[in-house]
Formats: sequence, C-alpha cells, structure tokens
Amino acid sequence: MAELTDFEQQRDRLWAVAYRITGSVADADDAVQETWLRWQALPADEVADPRAYLTTVISRICYDLLGSARMRREAYVGPWLPEPVVAAGGPEDRVTLDESVGLALLTVLERLTPAERTAFILHDVFSVPFPEIAEVVGRSSDSVRQLASRARKRVREEAPRRSVDRGEHRRAVDAFLQAVLGGDMEALLEILDPEVVWRSDGGGKVAAARVPVVGNEKVARFAQRLGRGFDPATMVVHRCAVNDAPGLVIADRTDGQAVVFAFSVDQGLITEIDVIVNPDKLRHLDLPSL
Repeated sequence: MAELTDFEQQRDRLWAVAYRITGSVADADDAVQETWLRWQALPADEVADPRAYLTTVISRICYDLLGSARMRREAYVGPWLPEPVVAAGGPEDRVTLDESVGLALLTVLERLTPAERTAFILHDVFSVPFPEIAEVVGRSSDSVRQLASRARKRVREEAPRRSVDRGEHRRAVDAFLQAVLGGDMEALLEILDPEVVWRSDGGGKVAAARVPVVGNEKVARFAQRLGRGFDPATMVVHRCAVNDAPGLVIADRTDGQAVVFAFSVDQGLITEIDVIVNPDKLRHLDLPSL
C-alpha cells in the first residue's frame, strides 16, 4: 500500500487543482477521495514522484468530470456560477488576492473547452510541464501548448478588470453593504462601475435574475430590491473571504437560508457582483463558524 503521509502532504494541492478545474466543491471533494482510493491500491514505493503522479491522477478524474458537467450546465436555469469557497475573516497576512481562484475568473473558464481549461489551470496556475498535461488530456505536448495558449488569450480578453489589492477590495465591499442596508441609491451609484455586471445563480430553485444585469443604475435598483427583502430582525451579515477575496454572506437565523456575494473591484469601483443563492451550492458552508 502506498504511503499515507505522501498523500497527505499533497492533499491541499490536489483539492486546489480539482476545484479550479471543476468549479465545484462537491466534485473536488469526490475527486480527492477517488484519488486517495487509487493511491491506496498501489504497492508501496511504486511511485518515484508522488506529487507528479497524484496531480496527473486527479487531473484525469476532473477532466472526465468536465464532460458530463458541461451537459448539466447547458440545461441549467439561469447563470451557472461556481460553488463558493467561504472562510471566516481571511488571510490578513497577505495583501494581494489569488486571482486563480476568484469567481470571476472561474466563470470565464466555464467558456473554455475541457481540454483548454485543464491545460490552462495545470500549466499557468500549477506549473505542470506540457508532457505531463498531455497524459491527462490525451493530446501531444505541442497540442497541449496550443490549448494553453488559446485559453490564456481568451482569459486575457474576457476576464474582468480586477484589483489584486485586498484593502481596496474590502473598502468597496463595505461601501456597497452600507449603501444597500441604508437604502442609499446615490452611494450605490458612486461605488458601482458604470458597466458593472450582476450575475445571480438560483438554479431555478430560488428567485434570481435569469440573465446578467448590466449597468450601475440597473444593478443599484436590483441590489436595493434585494436589500429590502432582508429582515433586520433575523438577518446576520458575515464579512468573509469568498474565494480568497473580501465578500459577504447574508444568512437568515430562522430558516438558515443564505446568500453569498463575491465581488470584482477595479480602481475602487465594483465591476462585477456574483450572487449565489442556489441552496444546493451552499450546503457545504459551515454558517455557524463564520
């Protein structure tokens, strides 16, 4: 049996690879578990480089998952957003954001083919050599290099303008929250970029806009309507790290329903707001610990 310690040393990295490829917390958890089962079945000392081997195994699993996931997402009601990764507070010792795990970038990656997405994530984010990626997607090294190049070009063209400064990001989120809770339309307009985009994922299970809302006036009105739906007597607001960036979780004490807000910020203005209300995508959250 392969060594448990070798696997545990790679567990966090494997989950990070899986989440970025699939955009799903549940799929990432399942992929790590499946990788462990395959690793456990190996004879001891059979693998010379556990890191490379395990990365290849979990990437293949996730690559296969993407095919069926794309079919499910094509039939999805309204915008499909990744399952958010939420943590209390955030890594305060860091001053910049991890763009590779941001919801805005993961949403752009949804527009790539499974092979392009896998090649981009493995090479550009995790520095996996092209020959190893070729084993994952069943292509030649030259083909994989082209896949990553196409994906990189599309990401550069379609990813939103976004600051990597954590303080700037947090100030914009705080201003948004105060304006919404205070019903201050003018303050909302001041913090929203003129071309801001609001995407809400209800999955057909919770009321949500089924197409993106674009423009600061439309988004401000939409945010105000949502704010008026909160009951101050039962509402709890958590300032959390949502996919490594300052975000918000608003929960109801009575029924446990929650809304997760993720933001993109550029030059002090909010350029994108992703709102996840589909309860299936929030089941993994440990709300009491936030």
